[in-house]
Formats: sequence, C-alpha cells, structure tokens
Amino acid sequence: MSLRHALLGLLSDRPASGYDLLKLFETSLANAWPATQSQVYTELAKLADSGLVTVTAQGPRGRKEYTITDAGMAELRHWLTGTTPVQHTRSDLLLRVFFLGVLTPEQGREYLGWLADISAQGHRRLRAVEESVDWDEDDLSAYGRIALEYGLRFNAMRREWAEWAAGQI
Repeated sequence: MSLRHALLGLLSDRPASGYDLLKLFETSLANAWPATQSQVYTELAKLADSGLVTVTAQGPRGRKEYTITDAGMAELRHWLTGTTPVQHTRSDLLLRVFFLGVLTPEQGREYLGWLADISAQGHRRLRAVEESVDWDEDDLSAYGRIALEYGLRFNAMRREWAEWAAGQI
C-alpha cells in the first residue's frame, strides 16, 4: 500500500482537506498505514499535479478541499484489483524472539511480557477508536470496521501468543 492509494481511498468517500485527511488517518488508518502531516500534504500536491485529485474549494489560511477525479478513481480501482499486495514479513519484534537464547530466561520472559503488554495496549487503543468514531452506513465505515476488527484480533492473538511463549521458557 502507498500513501497515494490511502489518500485516494479516503477521497473516494468524500472530498476533504489535508487537515480532514490527517484526522481520518488518526482515527482509521494509523494502525495500518501511519502518515505525518508533511507526508500527506506533499502527496496531495503530487496527486493534484498528476491529475488524480483536484482542488474543488479554497478557504481561509490556504485551506484546500480535494476531490478525487475519474483518473484518480481508475488508479484506485487498478491498485485494488490489478496489483498484488506486498506481503511484508519483516518483524523486529519477532526477530528478537529468535535470539532470546542469548539472554537469561528471566530476560526472555520479560521481553515476552512486554510484548504481551503492548499488544493489550494496542487492543485497548483500538477499542477506544471503535467507541469514539461516529460510524455511518457508508462504505468507509463498513470496511473501516472490518479493518479495525483485524487489528483487534491481531493484537489479541499476539498477546495470547506472547503469554504462551513466556511459559515455554
């Protein structure tokens, strides 16, 4: 996934300003694809230059509202159906598990306990997002809930696994 496609996907739901898109990232995409303010605004400019979005309104202090174009929608659809997702298999968290043998058993259990704790925190954070979002019946809400459920289940699985692994040491 790229920031480009994330922005196009958000704009496919409704026009939005860069600020609006940043807020959407914080409440919906941050767990899947985090982005900074400078990244979002830089990519919006590139999308506008390439004709994938257009500025449809301008407000005070340089506020711009962006709308996806037909070309942008075609690009988003191509990305969704015409490309294979990259499956990243790198995990700094899991790589460390392979080398826990160089530590004392207590240190290994401490690391796995920490991993269980951050997974539980991630689960709680996603529950808070779930409760704070004003869910609609639109596609972004429907599929956003599905993606959120993935995060909830992943964090629950990782916590359970880390607790089990600590018991194996």
